[in-house]
Amino acid sequence: MFEKSSDIVYRELHLGEQKGMLIFFDGLVDLQLIDSDVLKPLLNCDNQELNSSEIISLKQLLKRVVTTADISSSQKLQDVTNHILSGDTVLLIDGMTEALFISLKGWEKRGIEQPESEVVVRGPRDGFTEDLRTNTTLIRRRLKTPKLKMEQKTVGRLSKTDLVITYIEGIADDSLIQEIHERINRIDIDAILESGYIEELIDDNPFSVFPLVGHTERPDKVAGSLLEGNVGIIIDNTPFCLIAPQTFFQLIQSPEDYYQRYITSSFIRILRYLFLIVSLLLPSLYVAITTYHQEMLPTSLLLSIAAAREATPFPALIEALIMEVAFEGLREAGVRLPRAVGSAVSIVGALVIGQAAVEAGFVSSTMVIVVAITGIASFVIPGYEQANSIRILRFPMMFLAGFMGLYGVFLGVITLQIYISRLRSFGVPYFSPIAPLDTNNLKDIFVRAPWWAMNKRPGYGGKNKTNRIKRNSRPGPNQ
Repeated sequence: MFEKSSDIVYRELHLGEQKGMLIFFDGLVDLQLIDSDVLKPLLNCDNQELNSSEIISLKQLLKRVVTTADISSSQKLQDVTNHILSGDTVLLIDGMTEALFISLKGWEKRGIEQPESEVVVRGPRDGFTEDLRTNTTLIRRRLKTPKLKMEQKTVGRLSKTDLVITYIEGIADDSLIQEIHERINRIDIDAILESGYIEELIDDNPFSVFPLVGHTERPDKVAGSLLEGNVGIIIDNTPFCLIAPQTFFQLIQSPEDYYQRYITSSFIRILRYLFLIVSLLLPSLYVAITTYHQEMLPTSLLLSIAAAREATPFPALIEALIMEVAFEGLREAGVRLPRAVGSAVSIVGALVIGQAAVEAGFVSSTMVIVVAITGIASFVIPGYEQANSIRILRFPMMFLAGFMGLYGVFLGVITLQIYISRLRSFGVPYFSPIAPLDTNNLKDIFVRAPWWAMNKRPGYGGKNKTNRIKRNSRPGPNQ
């Protein structure tokens, strides 16, 4: 079965009169632990006891010889194969009908570092890694309660990828947990190489431009989501944990909102919504107004824009498309290039290309300013996937503005609002608690109310709206 596998190790040994063999993959196990906890105890045990008339029993080995804590056994050949491939060490003894599985995993792991995709000024500096057990430990350290449940599954016919469904019993809705189990159980694929595979296969609407399942590298964000009734899905070999269900407003929020004072967090959150609108609509409004509705501009501003566009050979729509495509290309190049030169290339490239395009007369200086403000606004959105959806929607909005003016922009906004209101994430309305309106959950949407005012858990993560803080916890002088 394992022929042509140069990394598999067969270690023969003698236990009295019985022959034995250890089987494991080099690189998946800790060789020092095998020597100290398995080989030495087996080879140094009492030979008279092993040479008794009875064949060595599994129970005897478990109690007297092998001292490793995590040991299991099976009589099935498929179980033996799966354990070897998962990094366990298999002990076979001549005459025994069971194989012994000894967990001595020891592959190389990346250290715990601050996530680069979700940087915060104030907050924990640890992030998920590619090791499943390390990630579950980071969550367990934050929620020291037996109600934190972690149910493990294996997905992928060839990859045999382990994943853990985690939730807090009594807070997460039972129907939500069951639905997630059913969707994962339906997955039948040859391999799962990243959490994006699972995300796409359990999505309510795979054709949606908006992410309906959240993902994060931050264990504190997962812990906070579990406390609100959501369910986390931790996948082996990836540092990104999935969170379900997910709403539109949760993707605008940042873990840092809950670590700063609520006044500061509320101001920053309002700023995010403002720049989200700017990122989506600013190029479209510029195209619509300069093409069809010049009378809406003050005379001095209109003359300034007209003078800047005097030498431009293209209409405003083509001009906006050229600059937006160029900017998105530079941003993508900055992401793919090595870190040392990526930021320099994106910044210098934008300056050089923008200045050269203006001097050559391809675009106006006003359009360069509009595109620059739009690009900066898109970076304010915390969620990378949410920012990508806004980047994509910006282009059809520009086409509507170019062909129909402000009527097209308003039509696009109304259509987008209807589309978002129809989306569901594991049965939860994507635009909740706005549509449908739930006034009890508005305390943590556009602004962040103080903790003593958010005494109820949000209901869109489950039906269990339990108290999370006592009413008399409001700070103030002692009475």
